[in-house]
Amino acid sequence: MRKPLLATLTAVVLGAAALTATTGTAVAAPDHVSGATPTAAAAAVHPGGTPAPVTASSFAGTVALSNCSGSLIRMPNSQATDPALVMTNGHCLETGLPSAGQVITNQSSTRSFTLLNASAGTAGTLKANKVVYATMTDTDVTIYQLTKTYAQIQQSTGIAPLTLSATHPVQGHAIDVVSAYWKRVYSCSIDGFAYRLKESQWTWKDAVRYTPECQVIGGTSGSPVIDTTTGQVTAINNTINENGESCTLDNPCEVSEQGAVTIHEGTGYAEETYGIPACFTTGNKLDLSATGCTLAKPATAAGR
Repeated sequence: MRKPLLATLTAVVLGAAALTATTGTAVAAPDHVSGATPTAAAAAVHPGGTPAPVTASSFAGTVALSNCSGSLIRMPNSQATDPALVMTNGHCLETGLPSAGQVITNQSSTRSFTLLNASAGTAGTLKANKVVYATMTDTDVTIYQLTKTYAQIQQSTGIAPLTLSATHPVQGHAIDVVSAYWKRVYSCSIDGFAYRLKESQWTWKDAVRYTPECQVIGGTSGSPVIDTTTGQVTAINNTINENGESCTLDNPCEVSEQGAVTIHEGTGYAEETYGIPACFTTGNKLDLSATGCTLAKPATAAGR
């Protein structure tokens, strides 16, 4: 499923050798698929405490997890003094894969992340104190709160966060899938959108479909998908149809509004992130009841 594959994710968590077996090599992948040179990241903080956006194709602000990729992110209205956030996939959660319908909020965590600089070197280590939000329902995302603020991280590492776009991704726009785990950038375009993307027990809404150039592999799960027009994060990488099966583990299928099922063997997908900012209020606090927030809610809260 997403890379690392659902079928191999448990083994990856138990031992790094399992991921090596998934990818078929024990040697680190080349820095880029396309050979493009990463550009320098903006490191300054704008007046008023708003961090500058990170330039597309730079590794600055991306993070490597033990089994996945991710990114140091901010909401459009986040301030430098807010506790920093890291985003990766829901299926990368250290406590295991959330089941369909499961939503996790405010769960204690001590997970560590390797923060990269613009040229994919190590800029420092970040630590979480809680899982703010995690689910594989409607989308595939985990958001961690860190022990430091954006300002503290930037002061010690020189790295600013990536900004989540609050607008819907645009078909035809060029994108970069930036994997900190493999230190690779996959460049392609948004081919279109799947009304529903179904894989095994999970269903995701309005997923981004890549053009064929983005052949993502194990370890790229959770990579930020950056719109090269804006330099902002427009989605989060999460899966690819491995071998043409229909709606099975590691083989997502598209389901239309009318219920028609379509299979695109070898096609990769990402989950949109534009709806996330509406669910975070002042101080980077999660508020699932906020106006405009459409993220799935925990069953106990949804039933009230």
